[in-house]
Amino acid sequence: MPLFSGTFPSKLPNAGTSIFAVMSKIAVEHNAVNLSQGFPDFPISPKLIARVNHYMKKGFNQYAPMPGVVELRKAIAEKVQDSYGVRYDFQDEITVTAGATQALYTAIATFVKDQDEVVIFEPAYDSYAPAVKANGGIVKFATLKLPGFHIDWNEVRKIISNRTRMIIINSPHNPTGSLLSADDLHHLDQLTRGTDIIVLSDEVYEHLIYDGFVHQSVCRFPELIERSLVVGSFGKTFHATGWKTGFVLGPANLTAAFRKLHQFIVFASNTPIQYAIAELLGNPENYTQLGEFYQQKRDYFVSQLRNSRFDIIPSFGTYFQLLAYNRISDAKEMAFATSLVHDHGVAAIPLSPFYSMETNEQMLRFCFAKKEETLKQATAILCRI
Repeated sequence: MPLFSGTFPSKLPNAGTSIFAVMSKIAVEHNAVNLSQGFPDFPISPKLIARVNHYMKKGFNQYAPMPGVVELRKAIAEKVQDSYGVRYDFQDEITVTAGATQALYTAIATFVKDQDEVVIFEPAYDSYAPAVKANGGIVKFATLKLPGFHIDWNEVRKIISNRTRMIIINSPHNPTGSLLSADDLHHLDQLTRGTDIIVLSDEVYEHLIYDGFVHQSVCRFPELIERSLVVGSFGKTFHATGWKTGFVLGPANLTAAFRKLHQFIVFASNTPIQYAIAELLGNPENYTQLGEFYQQKRDYFVSQLRNSRFDIIPSFGTYFQLLAYNRISDAKEMAFATSLVHDHGVAAIPLSPFYSMETNEQMLRFCFAKKEETLKQATAILCRI
């Protein structure tokens, strides 16, 4: 008999298993074409693997410095300056993290206290709200508006209060593929200027931008920089999501506070991978051509669906494509997504889990970060539905 037994209250009593894990599990069970969870099914750069191996053999296998290896932080500073024309100090304003999710959680846990309010735009990536709630915060949801999933800034103003501690933005946007405009960032600046509100900007798909659009990073707006943390991901940039290596940019005062908690959550991330990534960042061609690379995949995926009964919702960034199925079925999204796997052998993610309340926009999210043969197989099935 155990010495201590009983029921332990959860900080997240209503949280279940992530929809990504659920759909991927179903996909495996039914041997389905998996366009659900967002990861590439093609090889990463052999050069990158070789450089990781090089640093492992050279003995770079112990703890990295808590903020990240100097070489990588310097390379990040150069990349950000090349991309956005702003210089972050590698010593005091850049931190390497164990992926973007850890960075997001640490940022939220650092600054959000009991009863602090955090504004989140939904449909929203599913880690934001649980992190806020686990740290005693209160989530205030603003809904992105159709068509185009744009922000209604008048709605945002109505939910801002003297208890608002943070606003979380995400562009390019997962799951919709929409982008924030320069006008959106100006609205955000005006809304937060002169306040203690911190902006947490999830920009992990920063290089996956299509159709001639430009990524409107917080880094482009000097007034926002001073109160913002910007999160990036090398997993997205180098097709290596399983390596869980990301970074956070922020002014020295916010970074100092972030690192106080970062050191006790993860301390440091993978050492040889940091050195290898630093080398590849030194050549801008390793990331500046990502938009073209993924746009070709998006265009191929969409072109193969022209004769289907799915309606294509424009995607301007990320490697996700929303498809509406209202001409096929009136079923709720989870039911339709499940039947898509069971009956047809293709896995996607319903849009509804990205909302706080029950919705049924009759849309599914498909990942097109796949080999052409994978996309061809999936679209051939989808066109027969």
